[in-house]
Amino acid sequence: MGTVITWWGHAACTVEDSGVRLLTDPLFVRRMAHLRRRRGPVPPPGASVADAVLISHLHSDHLHLPSLAGLAPGTRLIVPRDAERSVPGLRRLDARRHPAGLRITEVDVGDEVEIGAVRVRAVPASHDGRRLPVGPHRSPALGYVISGASRTYFAGDTGLFASMADAVGPVDVALLPVGGWGPRLGAGHLDAGRAAEALVRLAPRAAVPVHYGTYWPIGLDAVRPYEFHGPGDEFVRKAAELAPKVTVHLLRHGESVAAGGEP
Repeated sequence: MGTVITWWGHAACTVEDSGVRLLTDPLFVRRMAHLRRRRGPVPPPGASVADAVLISHLHSDHLHLPSLAGLAPGTRLIVPRDAERSVPGLRRLDARRHPAGLRITEVDVGDEVEIGAVRVRAVPASHDGRRLPVGPHRSPALGYVISGASRTYFAGDTGLFASMADAVGPVDVALLPVGGWGPRLGAGHLDAGRAAEALVRLAPRAAVPVHYGTYWPIGLDAVRPYEFHGPGDEFVRKAAELAPKVTVHLLRHGESVAAGGEP
């Protein structure tokens, strides 16, 4: 039996494996600061149901406190090292301080956490993990490898880096960012072409493009619209050229696919 992936938009995915339901980087609002959700409805309440939530880094479109506040009390929350020190609002969600809070576990690269029948391993990411654009680097940006019936790599936000294949290890499914939320991508990101190069290095059986085509700055709808609409299709084309053995699943918001596991 394999893994079922549901993409909710941006970096938010549900990974169901071996009876365990994991949620990545939930951002479940119509608007966040200057960003507006331009495609797909806000995910339904059931999207927040999870045994554990994996947070890749502290940027507010990945560690979004209002979305985390919608989780059921007692939900496990896996966050990068020193997240609570960097994001004081997390303390108000911590079950050690509030009975209806979340069970927060901080991890660093190489740490492993068992959640039911699956094991989650934190792996490095090439990305600025700070909460704000300026300030101390307290917390790493992370990816996660989820090992159960199959091995699923959630990359979070990352650029290509030399040790990517060795750091991540063998995987069956790769959830890779292929775009962003604005007209230009800065350093530490994958676009469609670089994400296809990551497939060459990682050699998974299947891939799902994420982190594109969801949020966009208010008032910039006509500025480089291809960067909003195009990355998913471009990733499919680039992957077919560079990694033709990898099956790419191009999901719509809220759509699911069974991927990985034994063929």
